[in-house]
Amino acid sequence: MSTYSAPLKDMRFAIEELAGLSEVAALPGHGEVNAELVEAVLGEAGKFAQEVLDPLNREGDRQGARLSDGAVTAPKGFKEAYRQFVEAGWNGLGGEPEYGGQGLPHLIATPVQEIWKSANMALCLAPMLTSGVLEALRAHASPEQLKTYAGKLTSGVWTGTMNLTEPQAGSDLSAVRTRAVREGGHYRIQGTKIFITWGEHDLSENIIHLVLARTPDAPEGVKGISLFIVPKFLPKPDGTPGERNDVKCVSIEHKLGIRGSPTCVLAYGDRKGAIGHLVGEENRGLEYMFTMMNHARLAVGVEGVAAGERAYQHALEYARTRVQGREIGQRGGDRVTIIHHPDVRRMLMSMRAQTEAMRALAYFAAATLDKARRHPDPAEKRRNQSLLDLLTPVVKGWCTEQGVEVASTGIQVHGGMGFIEETGATQYLRDARITTIYEGTTGIQANDLVGRKVALEKGATANAMIGAMRALEPTLASAGETYLRDGLKESVDGLEAATHWIVRTHAGDPRAVAGVAVPYLKLFGTVAGGWMMARAALIAHEKRKQPDADRDFLDAKLATARFFAEHELPKALPLAREVTRGADSVLALAPEKF
Repeated sequence: MSTYSAPLKDMRFAIEELAGLSEVAALPGHGEVNAELVEAVLGEAGKFAQEVLDPLNREGDRQGARLSDGAVTAPKGFKEAYRQFVEAGWNGLGGEPEYGGQGLPHLIATPVQEIWKSANMALCLAPMLTSGVLEALRAHASPEQLKTYAGKLTSGVWTGTMNLTEPQAGSDLSAVRTRAVREGGHYRIQGTKIFITWGEHDLSENIIHLVLARTPDAPEGVKGISLFIVPKFLPKPDGTPGERNDVKCVSIEHKLGIRGSPTCVLAYGDRKGAIGHLVGEENRGLEYMFTMMNHARLAVGVEGVAAGERAYQHALEYARTRVQGREIGQRGGDRVTIIHHPDVRRMLMSMRAQTEAMRALAYFAAATLDKARRHPDPAEKRRNQSLLDLLTPVVKGWCTEQGVEVASTGIQVHGGMGFIEETGATQYLRDARITTIYEGTTGIQANDLVGRKVALEKGATANAMIGAMRALEPTLASAGETYLRDGLKESVDGLEAATHWIVRTHAGDPRAVAGVAVPYLKLFGTVAGGWMMARAALIAHEKRKQPDADRDFLDAKLATARFFAEHELPKALPLAREVTRGADSVLALAPEKF
């Protein structure tokens, strides 16, 4: 088994050079943010991941979580690791200082999340969801609610979950049936929620559920959904956990991957009904929950990066040590490790290039989030918010799809041994597979992208991003990077044509656009990733001229960028053709004829 090592050089390169650390550091409230802080935080996070989280990952997958009489026990070692995580202050890294957090920007918190998810995705889903709960409460909760919950959630002493899905209501939340009946100053909640990640466990002293439910007189559909805080234990006046609320875990799922994290079915109201407190106003719950969901969607996109990185490291170690055959063209002599074989090198380069492109795009989105939150110029704030809205479904959808592909390639590098559980490569694919599904499937992300983010605003933000991509072409040409210029230009041409088709077609035939939404999302991600890699190559080209340059790293960056341009970017044009020409065949066969 390989040991995870955080790719600190590439992370710092992406943060400082591609995402724009200096711009984020210049934002109000981030005066202490600099390259030295990034290096220190990532270095310590990498150590914690390698020493505490990674050693538990494999065994957590084998053991899984266990349910007994409504109580869930995490795999051996998880509770102690979480305690160390909280005591070291990691849970509050990006939290608001007024609630005990460290207030670091998303551009630092996001790479740290990548480290956690590479080392132990199952365990680190718990703090990810807690941070999402905090996002929703910070935006929509009352001062009294924040006083009760924000500090404990920020520290990680309490964890949080979101409860949306029900047996009859998956992505169609208009079908939610959980009921909330007012009783004095609170509500009584009754209903069943499924697929609740870390919905019951023994890591923290309390679990705070954000629950979507309907009041008796609520209108039908999504406009009748409200959001409630439902704690596992009702807080006492002194803030400590008190009486057990009427919520119970009745089962946990047996899953393909992330087996160390309990995915629960929660029953609310077996007795009188669970006590819940309304967040904000009645009937605005879905609006409030989307604050958490959009935060979670970016975080899940980072899980795609993390899965790719971990699978790549595992495959690389195997390729360096597995002896098999002689080099091509050699009839005699010693047998060599498989990294000497061209096709294995191709697979490793593919894994590396895709992961570096995903990382750069995800960090770029994190910096955009920071600027959307804190930029002092209202116009720049709005521009960055529009860009973030566009990038969120792309990061979530494209990075997770690529993460699955990279993890699958990792198994292929191992050959037949990759199909055997003992080699460890299968876990990364099994864990990655859920990322394209939860927090909205790739199809849901794609429909959000083409409908709300492109067609609704007539392609304004998408075309502005395309313009930024085109602006790089002359610089690439003058730097002699013609392979990058040509590859980027062709792919941007395809993206622009597809974007114009989406805008032109959506108003008259939204079904046709929906039929090719996923290819459009993949196209956008591929071209945006190529743009990031082209920018990386230009920066590496210039940095090589410096006397103290890390030439090994920079040469590798140039080689990886070239590989992306010659092997990944060519996929853009077929995707563009699929978007602009393929809609009719998607809908050609009537449902009853399948």
